[in-house]
Amino acid sequence: MKRNADNNLMRWATRAAVLTALTLVITKAYAWWASGSVAVLGSLTDSSLDLVASMVTFMAVKAAISPADQDHRFGHGKAEALAGLFQAAIMAGSAVFLMLEAVKSIWLPQPIDASTLVISISSLAIVLSLLLVAFQSFVVRRTKSLAIAGDHLHYKGDILLNLAVIAAAYFSSIGWIYADGVFGLLVAVYIAYGCTTVARPAIDMLMDKELPDHDREAIFNMALGNVHVLGLHELKTRTSGRDVFIQMHIEVDANSTVREAHFASDEVEAMIGEAYPDAEIIIHIDPPSQRSDELTHGELKRED
Repeated sequence: MKRNADNNLMRWATRAAVLTALTLVITKAYAWWASGSVAVLGSLTDSSLDLVASMVTFMAVKAAISPADQDHRFGHGKAEALAGLFQAAIMAGSAVFLMLEAVKSIWLPQPIDASTLVISISSLAIVLSLLLVAFQSFVVRRTKSLAIAGDHLHYKGDILLNLAVIAAAYFSSIGWIYADGVFGLLVAVYIAYGCTTVARPAIDMLMDKELPDHDREAIFNMALGNVHVLGLHELKTRTSGRDVFIQMHIEVDANSTVREAHFASDEVEAMIGEAYPDAEIIIHIDPPSQRSDELTHGELKRED
């Protein structure tokens, strides 16, 4: 039930992002045509890329929430990571383009026309982006979606970008003709920084990076908290979209019956599954290890 509700939230979040981006592209295109501002061009470029990224996110989320099938037994969760990499790539391209335009504007500064129009449309963009960001923040907290989190970062950036556009229009109107290029350059730097923050978690997911240390420690403690578990090794974790995959070897008394050992495994799986409800947990049962002096980071033994 919760899973279906989360899926619906993700769908609505992607639809809202596409609609918001489309509205912003249309209004900013008119503002740029009327003003010729590089800062507005930068904001328009960012919103255009947001529209493309939001459409990709829409398709990625649609794929990611589809159930596992015969060809994708682990599900389609990594579609979110692919969307994140795509978002990072177009952000990097836009940052380079905007840097070149900003440098040109600083070298050959031009006054901004229609400053009142620029400020009005940028203010509208801020209001729309704030509403969308608030909704996306709720969805990300609820679903932990990587694709929507990346889109969320875009629109948080869009708020800052539009504030920069307003600042550029204001300073240009009072005589600082370099303001447009300077603020455009600052926007480009921000987009470049955002590229790294979007790409890093996407690459981590595609490369099956382990869960954070505090999660691994929690899993260790839950497993070893079972009185029948004498040791733990070969703990491996990874994520795929919202899904978590956990596998481990637990050590039980060598004299335990198959039923007793299986019961201990079920208890450990139930406890970990309660803490990680979206996890697929695989537990292998072993007799106590005799390699107590060769334990690795993935191995712990009960000391009592």
